[in-house]
Amino acid sequence: MASAGDFSQSPAAHVLMVLAIATLATSLPSQAYAIIDSKTGLAIGMIGAWRYGWGMLHFLRSIIYRAWVFPRLRREAMAKSRTGFASYFLITSFRIPTETTIAVYRAAFRAALDAPGPATVIASIVDLSDQRIIKKLFSSMVGDDDAVDLVILRIEGTGKRDALASGFRAIARLMPAPDAMVAVIDGDSMVPPDLVEKCAPYFHDPKVGALTTDEVAEVHGNWLFVQWYALRFAQRHILMSSMGLSRRVLTLTGRMSMFRASIICDPSFVAQVELDYIDHPRLGRFKFLTGDDKSSWFWLLKNGYNMLYLPDVTVATIEDPPSNSFFGSAAMLMVRWYGNMLRTNRRALALGPRHVGFFVWWAIFDQRVSMWTCLVGLTSALLATLFVSPFTILVYAVWILASRYALTLSLFSARKRVSAITPLLLYFNQIYGSLMKVFVFFHMDRQKWTRQKTTLARKDRLSASTFKHIESKFYQAVSVLALITLCSWMIGVTHAVGF
Repeated sequence: MASAGDFSQSPAAHVLMVLAIATLATSLPSQAYAIIDSKTGLAIGMIGAWRYGWGMLHFLRSIIYRAWVFPRLRREAMAKSRTGFASYFLITSFRIPTETTIAVYRAAFRAALDAPGPATVIASIVDLSDQRIIKKLFSSMVGDDDAVDLVILRIEGTGKRDALASGFRAIARLMPAPDAMVAVIDGDSMVPPDLVEKCAPYFHDPKVGALTTDEVAEVHGNWLFVQWYALRFAQRHILMSSMGLSRRVLTLTGRMSMFRASIICDPSFVAQVELDYIDHPRLGRFKFLTGDDKSSWFWLLKNGYNMLYLPDVTVATIEDPPSNSFFGSAAMLMVRWYGNMLRTNRRALALGPRHVGFFVWWAIFDQRVSMWTCLVGLTSALLATLFVSPFTILVYAVWILASRYALTLSLFSARKRVSAITPLLLYFNQIYGSLMKVFVFFHMDRQKWTRQKTTLARKDRLSASTFKHIESKFYQAVSVLALITLCSWMIGVTHAVGF
């Protein structure tokens, strides 16, 4: 979490940012802004209107959900609150620092002790050292008279999907009631003590299959990482709230999501998480290594369940960037995040708007096209700078800073403190993130965990694998060239250079 004494979050820092934008805008000669009335300005403006209109819609929906819809939903759920039901906490841990493991299980045991009924903590782990730590912590926190049990599963380090499947089967062997709740928690996530009390009442509605919550990050990295993660979770809060209005979020985060026990014990759900795969028209069939949260989300979406977002419950996650390099870490994380999204995106779209709801379906579709539309502005500006007016890139910079600062102000609806450098990070996420999405789109079979350093084993022969790699690079290059050609046509560059 960002420091309360961070100057970049102070009013003075925001005033300095506004002054810097105003200084840049007024320092340009008047003829520089003539580009706005040209085809370049029209092209960038049209794409911008689409992107900002979509973003504004999400922002307004998130306000409506948090201010009016969710409070009513919470009152209705709490009116049916009950006690005595069982709850389960499934935690998966692998190569987690000792201090993090202690903090995570201490929070889980506290939540289990405060649960309204009996609770069971299932630890799906690999290392014997983790088993010793967890048992010692359990003995120190839980007494003989407390209605809390501990189940430890020692498994081979073959991946999180196997760890989850083993945990699901262990819960099924305990024969929970169908309406019991199962919190699936990552080994670096600390849940609040009142987790069960706040989440369980929503499962009175049989249409609710799962829910997820807000998150804040405790970042073990430099100042730039802290600001980046703070931005990411603030944006997540707004997007999740918007999708909460449709009762179907776009992901059931692996950090902490709560499920109905009958779903956790369903063999088809377990199989979906454990052995998920897709049949790609060019790359063939390949298994999912990462993205277990997307597999569980797709199963619930396919089976027609509602998936709620609780903005008043916060889970704290401990974030350890995979390297000291900001750009390197961002690339590794984005490849994993966006890869999980795109691998599931195609089959989710195939369910159709009637099945998932039009707004949810369109949001899924937008995930697929935004990687291209977000690059149109920069590409058009660079082409216009080279072939139309050298002032274009400066006018574009003013537009980027001013528009991103307006977006920064919207984040105050999600967080009390926002850094003044957020406009720069927003633009970084847009461009760098889009480039990573484009790369992943043509290399969907490339998967890697950032912490475990495990990758998906290739079963193709070397020659076939090499051909697929070259083919992926070719399609990616052709698509980027098509984007440049389209942008040059939109702003009239192709006509200007005689094509």
